[in-house]
Amino acid sequence: MKSFHARLKTKVATVAAAVIAAAGLVAPMAAQAWEPSKPVEFVVPAGTGGGADQMARLIQGIIVKHNLMKQSLIVVNKSGGAGAEGFLSVKEAKGDPHKIIITLSNLFTTPLATGVPFNWKEMTPVSMMALDQFVLWVNADTPYKTAKQYIDAVKAAGPNKMKMGGTGSKQEDQIITVGLEKATGTKFIYVPFKGGGEVAVQLVGGHIDSTVNNPAEAVAQWRAGKLRALCVFDDQRLPYKAKVTDTQSWNDIPTCKESGVPTDYVMLRGIFTSPGVSADQIKYYVDLLAKVRETPDWKAAMEQGAFNQTSMSGADFTKWLTTAEANHRQLMTEAGFLAK
Repeated sequence: MKSFHARLKTKVATVAAAVIAAAGLVAPMAAQAWEPSKPVEFVVPAGTGGGADQMARLIQGIIVKHNLMKQSLIVVNKSGGAGAEGFLSVKEAKGDPHKIIITLSNLFTTPLATGVPFNWKEMTPVSMMALDQFVLWVNADTPYKTAKQYIDAVKAAGPNKMKMGGTGSKQEDQIITVGLEKATGTKFIYVPFKGGGEVAVQLVGGHIDSTVNNPAEAVAQWRAGKLRALCVFDDQRLPYKAKVTDTQSWNDIPTCKESGVPTDYVMLRGIFTSPGVSADQIKYYVDLLAKVRETPDWKAAMEQGAFNQTSMSGADFTKWLTTAEANHRQLMTEAGFLAK
């Protein structure tokens, strides 16, 4: 028979082992990273069918296909007030990590042009997913082979003689047009349309002289030989070398600077979440979106849409946003687009 001291020693060891085992079970639970506990609302501050909507649904589809989230991601379009409805809904959801929003350059242009009480700093930056490109297009039946030739023709025609078509007013296409005018000493008649598809059709029909459409908005007409791509508004050529037309790839299009037209402009495709969320909650979305960008589905979509695949988060993203806001303010001030 064991002595009292032996029995006590055994009992103490048993209790200690139980405590250690319990601690082992509890520790991982305490250290478990945050993840959504209910469906996440994915706000699109634009209408259905546009570039932001398409990218949001691409992200949603990839997440579902590759089972990257336990909870569902629900896309909700809130396009009122040039996107202000969507931005304000996220701004007002303080501390709610179950709401994210995809942004484009209306993140800057909408508050500047409308005076709506919103600034991007009132949301939480998560990740830049990509940058959308713009290309200077002309009708393929015109004699202009380079951007410089076209700009020289615009100068020769005189102010307000040549028509630049674009999507909307006081938004990206018109801002690029103003930047182009400032850089080259030209002056276009800017003609706004409802969407990039309509803009491309108008250029094919000869009703306008040029456009600054996104690649995806004009690729069908380019492939068909109806439009000519003169330059891309970026500081480097697109990397995609597969032929799109019989003779050209996206990589064959020179930058506007290469062509003697010193203008560049790229449009943000970024993700934000509500203000006041925690570092763990931000990290969840940063990691989730990094996984999205690694999928073959994402990479194929980036090439198909001829996107600049620059991505960033954290301090780098915040710095980029600060610079982009200042650039938009300067361009819009010079153009007289600021809200009175």
